[in-house]
Order: sequence, then structure tokens, then C-alpha cells
Amino acid sequence: MGLIHPKYKVAAVQAAPAFLDLDASVDKTIAYIKEASDAGAELVTFPELWIPGYPWWVWLGSTAWAVQRGFVQQYFDNALSYDSPEADRIREAVAKHKITAVIGLAERKGGTLYIAQWIIGPEGETIAERRKVRPTHQERTVFGEGDGSDLAVHDTSLGRVGALNCWENVLSLNKYAMYSQHEQVHVASWPSFSTYPFAHAMGYETNNAVSKVYAVEGSCFVIAPSAVFSKEMHDLLCDTPEKHELVNIGGGHTVIYGPDGSPLCEKIPEDQEGILYADIDLGVIGVAKSTMDPVGHYSRPDITRLLFNKRPNRVVEHKRMPIGVDELEETEGYDIKEVEQQGRY
Repeated sequence: MGLIHPKYKVAAVQAAPAFLDLDASVDKTIAYIKEASDAGAELVTFPELWIPGYPWWVWLGSTAWAVQRGFVQQYFDNALSYDSPEADRIREAVAKHKITAVIGLAERKGGTLYIAQWIIGPEGETIAERRKVRPTHQERTVFGEGDGSDLAVHDTSLGRVGALNCWENVLSLNKYAMYSQHEQVHVASWPSFSTYPFAHAMGYETNNAVSKVYAVEGSCFVIAPSAVFSKEMHDLLCDTPEKHELVNIGGGHTVIYGPDGSPLCEKIPEDQEGILYADIDLGVIGVAKSTMDPVGHYSRPDITRLLFNKRPNRVVEHKRMPIGVDELEETEGYDIKEVEQQGRY
């Protein structure tokens, strides 16, 4: 008997967040989880920073203005912690509806916020708790960064699933790290494409193209949910005529692509909330990779290779300091000869 490939329905949420309101955000998340499950989807995906919304003030004004308006405090207080009753509610809803979910959120850990994606399995189990490796530009005034362990692909009942946020999907080395793990289903979570209408690189045409190229280059399915910038958010954030010129209402441009780059769903209006669905068959990946496998027969590792450090870069307790060269090699996997040649010791 040959390989048996999973076939199932996927869902991508396009909606405005319950901005700066954690409880309402959780309620809306659970409602979409139920709606997607009732429609027969086995995977539901959400935009970047869906909970409690993207901090658009970083592109509209100064940090001092954001602090004075209370946005900084509200955002911190309404971010989601992993060990919290609100997170438990989401995990319980995922388990109740027997669906896998990729949730975009601002994760609060101690005194730092992270741009996170949680992949939660159909039993409510955590498959991944990843963080954006490098927040983009102004985002670095709000968020900390992840590390190489966040560039990971996971074995699930739906195939090998991975996720990246926004412009993480642009960087070639990020993508190759994911392709190298034989990713089959990729979730590219985006905010709304509504800011800086004069900046083509930030618009939907460019970034939908990023998702399409990811699908073709990686020979994988790409589900790319994006958010809606609502009138309520516009009224709250745009308190001067100048700010009105920097952001538009709408910006929802959710897409789903097959491994050949073909669109698998019809787009909906950019200011409309809803769920986009597609039926996927992992069997077609083999056909796409027969033409171009970026980490197999179509690669040339003798010419170009990726140096990928996927070890977590968190706080680590050591029994004694300073750490010696031998311990460094053992605990962090360094090639000491290479380190010595670089003049570090």
C-alpha cells in the first residue's frame, strides 16, 4: 500500500479584533472556533496579534502620546498569559470542538510582551508556543523577540505544520529553516493591510504575493489570515487629521494558496468579517516537489547552506560560572575549533 495523505478543510479568519479587550477577544475567538468546526474545518487560523489587536499606535504617533492616551498600559493589561484562565478557556473550546487552532496573540511573560502564535491541538494540548523572531521596525518599541527554537515545524494529525508572523515570511533564511523541516501546511498570520497607503511594501498586493511565493518555494499549503481595521479602531486611534491619512478602514486580505501557488478560496471585501475555507489534499505536495524540492533534489548544499541555531535562548540556570570551553561545547553545541578561529577564545 502506498502513502495515505490527509485531506481536510482549513479555515482562515478575517475579522476585526475586540481591540484592547481581553475578555471580549477570548469570546470572539471561541465563537470563530465553533463556527469553523461546525463548518467541518479541522484547522482554524487567526491573524497576527488577534488578541487583543495589533498596536497600531506605534505607526501613528510617538511613544509619549501612546503612554498618555493609555494605550501602552491597556495593551499590557489585556495581553494573554499562557497560564491564565483566559488561555484555559481557549484551550477548552478547541478541545470541545475537536479542531486544531493557530491563535495569534500578544503574549505576556513577566514584564515583556511577545508577538506569539499558539498552535493548539484537538485535545486542547499545546503543540507550539512560538514567538516572532524579530519584531518589525516600530514593533520593537512594544515587543521582545523569539529565538531559533521558534522556527519549528511540528508533526500533527494534519501533517507537518508550521507558522510565522507577518514579515517573518519575507526573510529567505527564515523560510529555508522552515522548508528544511519538510513543512506541509504553513500558517502565515498577518495584521490588516491598512497602514501607510503610500508604502507599497506594506500593502496587500506585496504581502499576498509573499504568501503565494512561500507556497511555491516551499511546495506547501499556505493559509494567510489577516485582520480588519475597524471604524471603531480608526475613531479611537486617529485623533488628528494627519493620522487619518496614515491608516484606512478595512485592510482584510485573507488568502489560502496551494503548493503550486494557486488560490484555493475567493477573497471577501477588505472590510468584511468572516471565515474563508479551503479543502486541501497533502498528496499534491509530492507532485509539486517532484519539480522543485528546495531542500532536496533542487538544492545545492555544496554551494549554499544555512547555519541554523534552533536552541532556545531563554534564561538558563548554571551551577557555576564562568562557563568553560568544554561546557560551552557540551551545552550549546558549538564547534570549538570554529569558535577559536573566530577569535572568541
